[in-house]
Amino acid sequence: MEPSVHTFSQLFAQLGLPSDAAAIEQFIEKNAPLPDNVSLADAPFWTPAQSAFLHEELRSDADWAEVIDELNVRMHG
Repeated sequence: MEPSVHTFSQLFAQLGLPSDAAAIEQFIEKNAPLPDNVSLADAPFWTPAQSAFLHEELRSDADWAEVIDELNVRMHG
């Protein structure tokens, strides 16, 4: 399996969020787990622009999709 094109740090920076490892872990601890019936992109903590970015990247299976999928697993775990 090839490594992800992007990292969690890059994804969080793209979303305009603090992107250091400690901030990412804090974000996940604060907001996880998401209910099974709530998709990551529809979670209430995103701004409309963040949600739109996540939806679009997943819909188009863009190079961000793999790291978004990884975050989805972490947020639902």
